[in-house]
Amino acid sequence: MTKILAVEDEPDIAALLQRVFERAGYEFVRRADGPAGLRALHEERPDLVLLDVGLPGMDGWAVLERIRDLADLPVLMLTGHGMESDKVRGLRGGADDYVTKPFAPNELLARAEALLRRAAHIPTARDDRYVDGLVTIDRRSRLVTLPEPGGEREVDLTNTEFRLLNTFVQHVGAVLTPAQLLAHAWDDPTGLGPERVKFAVLRLRRKLGWDHDESPIEAVRGAGYRYRGP
Repeated sequence: MTKILAVEDEPDIAALLQRVFERAGYEFVRRADGPAGLRALHEERPDLVLLDVGLPGMDGWAVLERIRDLADLPVLMLTGHGMESDKVRGLRGGADDYVTKPFAPNELLARAEALLRRAAHIPTARDDRYVDGLVTIDRRSRLVTLPEPGGEREVDLTNTEFRLLNTFVQHVGAVLTPAQLLAHAWDDPTGLGPERVKFAVLRLRRKLGWDHDESPIEAVRGAGYRYRGP
């Protein structure tokens, strides 16, 4: 069942959100502050996050930044801040949509479902499967495995990390600039800078066990990154 995580400190709003989404057939998880919401991200593995800005202890902006460092799932900002500058800040910070309070429950549900549909679509290349001896990518099932003595090891990647790896193997030997990687691997690269690419590449290398001098994904000084292949 699709799971929704709401990080919302107002009990009345949280209760309303729970009614709306549970009636629509979704599993619903509530947390009242930023740190608890981030813990739930690991424990509950939600499919979408409803995130309030005005949270106690750790505001929504900080929570959004941490979510984008940890996972690539839809985030819908739900807040009383209705100024255009706040909306721009949220979208540029990695939010996928922005709804202000008071809101119409049916509109909120429709926006959330639109984000879930978009997140379920993973771009595919001409072939469903890529194998080169270093990594195997099944694009249909979104499964990434690495060869190991006696078998294979499955690697759990976020959607962005999966698209990033897929972009690299589709351009073996080519140097890709940070701007090109942003355009290929991120749903909405607007407002994102090269630092986001740098840290995403570091996380991808680490998960694949390629965080060493002979990594197949190499940094090309002053230009970008390249997948060398076997």
